[in-house]
Amino acid sequence: MPKFLIRWLINAGALYAAIYWLKLPLDGSWASIFWLALIYGLVNSLIRPILKLLSMPLIFLTLGLFTLVINTIMFWLTGLIGHLFGIGYSVSGFWQAFLGGLITAIVSMVLGFLLRDELKKK
Repeated sequence: MPKFLIRWLINAGALYAAIYWLKLPLDGSWASIFWLALIYGLVNSLIRPILKLLSMPLIFLTLGLFTLVINTIMFWLTGLIGHLFGIGYSVSGFWQAFLGGLITAIVSMVLGFLLRDELKKK
C-alpha cells in the first residue's frame, strides 16, 4: 500500500476517534471523514511547519508543550476549512479543540507505530 494512502487512513482514524469521543457534530457522512483527513494532512504539511518555525522560542521555553497548542490550531483549522466545504465539524471552544488535537495526535502516533513496517516500505 502506498505511504500516502496509509497516512490518509491513519489521519481518518485519528479524526474519527476525536470526533467520536468528543461527540462533535459532524456535517456529512462517512465520506466526510476521509475528506477531513485529506484536509488535515494538507493543513499539517503546509501550515504546521510555518507555525512551528514562528513559535520556536515558545516551544523551547515550554520544553515542547507549546506543540499541544499547535495541535489545537491544526484541529480547529481542519474543522473550519472542512466547514467551508460543507463537511466539517463544529468546535465550541478552546478546550474542545485542545482535547481534539490531543486525541488526534495520540491516535495518530499509536496507529503510526502499529503500521510502521508498512510505512517503511517504498
